[in-house]
Amino acid sequence: MAAKSGGPRTLTNTIKLLINAGAAKPAPPVGPALGQAGLNIMAFCKEFNAKTANFKDGTLLRVKMRVYSDKTYEWDLKTPPSTWLIKKAAGLVRASGTPGHEVAATISLKHLYEIGLVKQRDMPNVPLQSIVTSLLHTCRSMGVRVVPRPEDA
Repeated sequence: MAAKSGGPRTLTNTIKLLINAGAAKPAPPVGPALGQAGLNIMAFCKEFNAKTANFKDGTLLRVKMRVYSDKTYEWDLKTPPSTWLIKKAAGLVRASGTPGHEVAATISLKHLYEIGLVKQRDMPNVPLQSIVTSLLHTCRSMGVRVVPRPEDA
C-alpha cells in the first residue's frame, strides 16, 4: 500500500492474531484488535478469508500485521502453532494436565520431522535439527511421548 503524500509513513503498531482459516469475522478477537488500531475490519476479513480459502477448515493460522501511521497495513500469514500441529498429529483434543506424570498420546520422530518441515517456512535460517529438538521439548511439556519409529506409536 502506498504512503500518503503528507510524509513518510511510520510503523505505529504490530498486531498478532490466531485465526481459523477462512473464518475471520468482525467479532472478537479480530474486530477489537483491528478496531483499536483504526483499521477497516471487514476489508481485512474478506482479504484473509479469500487468501485462506484453500486451507482445510479449522486450521489455526498465525497472522502478523504491521499498522502504519497513515492507517494502511501489511499482514503476513504464518504457519500454525507447534502445539496445534502436535495435537493434530497425535489426535489429541487437549494436552496432558500433568505432563511428566501422565502420557496423553504418542507420536513418532517421523511426525516431528514432518512438523519441523512445515515450521521451517517461518524460520528459514534455523537448522531443521534445532526445530525438531524444540518440537521434542514441546511434546514433553504437553505430555506427548515421542518414539523413534512410527510402528512403536
